[in-house]
Amino acid sequence: MARAGTASALTLAAVGGSIAVPGLATDASAATLATKALKVAASKKGAPYAWGATGPRRFDCSGLTLYSFKKAGKKLPRTAAQQYNKTHHISARSRKAGDLVFFHSGSSVYHVGIYAGHGKIWHAPRTGDVVRLQKIWTKSVWYGRVN
Repeated sequence: MARAGTASALTLAAVGGSIAVPGLATDASAATLATKALKVAASKKGAPYAWGATGPRRFDCSGLTLYSFKKAGKKLPRTAAQQYNKTHHISARSRKAGDLVFFHSGSSVYHVGIYAGHGKIWHAPRTGDVVRLQKIWTKSVWYGRVN
């Protein structure tokens, strides 16, 4: 039985509360947004890739990020390049779970995923594939934080 003045995780969830996770991020609001978006993306594991799709059952790369952040409470533009232009650009050293990872060739952004930590992203890779967690396979990436 819980003592007076304490609440279980289930009680908090039932009333829409939250539990602080120490060390998750310094900016609480950005951390909450990023964490929510990351959880949404992860919940879509196995959803098929479809060019131009923005969910809820099929996604392309920027459709997954758009959908995930929309569910977390933030509107993003449609394409990976437009999303890159709307984020706060950060260094690889500063990246945190929930930041966007933009794949580029020269100055052209061609793919986006959500950083999951440990060098991995949640993304919708390509036709014939599904939303999945994958190791970042190239150094040709830029990072952006959604504010």
